[in-house]
Amino acid sequence: MTTEIGSSLPPIVENPRMTVIGTGYLGATHAICMALLGFDVLGVDVDSSKIAALQSGRVPFYEPGLSDALSEALASGRLRFSTDFAEAAEWGDVHFLCVGTPQSKGSDAADLTYVDLAFTELASRITRRALLVGKSTVPIGTAARLTSLVQAVSPAGTELELAWNPEFLREGYAVKDTLHPDRLVFGVQSVWAERQLAAAFRPILEEGTPLVVADLATAELVKVAANSFLATKISYINAMAEVCEATGADVNLLATALGHDSRIGSRFLKPGLGFGGGCLPKDIRAFAHRADELGVGQAVAFLREVDSINQRRRVRTVNLVEELAGGSVRGLRVAALGAAFKPNSDDIRDAPALDVARMLHEAGAIVTVYDPEAMENAKRSYPELNYADSLAQAVEEADVVALLTEWQEFRDADPDDLAELVAHRRIVDGRHALDAADFRAKGWEFRALGRPANPSTVSLEADAREGLLAFA
Repeated sequence: MTTEIGSSLPPIVENPRMTVIGTGYLGATHAICMALLGFDVLGVDVDSSKIAALQSGRVPFYEPGLSDALSEALASGRLRFSTDFAEAAEWGDVHFLCVGTPQSKGSDAADLTYVDLAFTELASRITRRALLVGKSTVPIGTAARLTSLVQAVSPAGTELELAWNPEFLREGYAVKDTLHPDRLVFGVQSVWAERQLAAAFRPILEEGTPLVVADLATAELVKVAANSFLATKISYINAMAEVCEATGADVNLLATALGHDSRIGSRFLKPGLGFGGGCLPKDIRAFAHRADELGVGQAVAFLREVDSINQRRRVRTVNLVEELAGGSVRGLRVAALGAAFKPNSDDIRDAPALDVARMLHEAGAIVTVYDPEAMENAKRSYPELNYADSLAQAVEEADVVALLTEWQEFRDADPDDLAELVAHRRIVDGRHALDAADFRAKGWEFRALGRPANPSTVSLEADAREGLLAFA
């Protein structure tokens, strides 16, 4: 059904048929969730094995709740998958493009090869008015360039419009963040594009979700600016951890005190091993690179120090293991708990946990890795490491245990039970996820980034006080 809105505007398709080009983490999640919202959706990818898996009801990566959502969407008849760009071009009214923008080899710049190819392949086949919507994280100016590109290659010419709708998904919460986002951002070039995009998100907007309507450049900037701010906040408290280590202060108590300041807040003011994954590291590097190209590199020069602080936390974690071992890890049996860059994910891209495990291995340690979900991905990328099938198997006869990803299974581990399995009661908490006082009381040598190696009685009581302070 279409509705004419004024004599000067093209018709709006009130219940648009959607395509989602690229069925990786972002694309598969978006396609599934838009079908759950009641739209007819076609997911398209050049990877036929990925398409076959999704069409058969199997999500090719781990994301809580997404497998059930896929089954529901397929059963509704509103979701299907294909490798045919021509079918997508003919069928869809609104096309969401969700392809990856990895870091370029030998450069901090974003690699836009897949973005350019996806837009070109689809646009060259579109013969009628339609809306292309970019969701990938791209350098500022990409959408304007792509607008000229797609209109030049499409038989529809200027009838084919382009908009940008950045995503703000958190791995582990992707279904919730797609169905109930904290905001929507529309980067558009016409009233028609704004209203057509609003029709595509009507169920979400009807919930009262805040909407920011902007130009293309601002919409592109929102995502990289948000990621840069988040990365900066994480690295700030980790910079303070470095100061704490030099002074004997306790970074956890410092973070708690800072978090009570309403101007700062406690969210993501969490010290530890730092950030990784497929977004923050590459996005802040690409942002700084693009700013240099635009002649405003000084404005975001601090992002390079943010990146440096983040990398130093990995090296410092290795140092803590070495200190517990008396100075050398050669021949040391290390249980590395965690491989994914964060819990509730199997994503190992730029994973701090595996980076630490790799560095320990290269220093001569015998490293055994265990992760509840990321084992197969880790084995493919780091075949030189040893792998265990369970937490108990990983820590058996370990000289040092290193908690590197804060899975709940590791948080809940009982220090007495672990003590029965390890060779020595030594643990490095890279994520500030454990009760330090409890472990120390049960005979463990306990180290954590930014916390005293030999705390006073007052510091030993800090863990108990932190819970009270957090809710004061």
